[in-house]
Amino acid sequence: MLRIRVLGSLGADDEGRPVGLGAPRQRAVLALLIAARGTVVPVDRIADALWRGAPPNRATVSLHTYVSHLRRSLEPGRPPRTPATVLVTSPPGYALR
Repeated sequence: MLRIRVLGSLGADDEGRPVGLGAPRQRAVLALLIAARGTVVPVDRIADALWRGAPPNRATVSLHTYVSHLRRSLEPGRPPRTPATVLVTSPPGYALR
């Protein structure tokens, strides 16, 4: 079972094994989704938060990479090209289920 800790340092474990959550901006994406409590967070709102209102031209590409890496970390046993069940894409953005 996946468990995400938000009190103290942000962390996660899956069946008792630590989950690597990546670089600071990648962890910030996870924190934003946790704070949204299961609702969809639009891509532009995530980008504005990550880059403090001045996202670079390729912000959506970077954001997609962060989400991809988080998905691999949060669902390590998910077969390739199968839909994610934890960090999902839902227009106009992403949600944590």
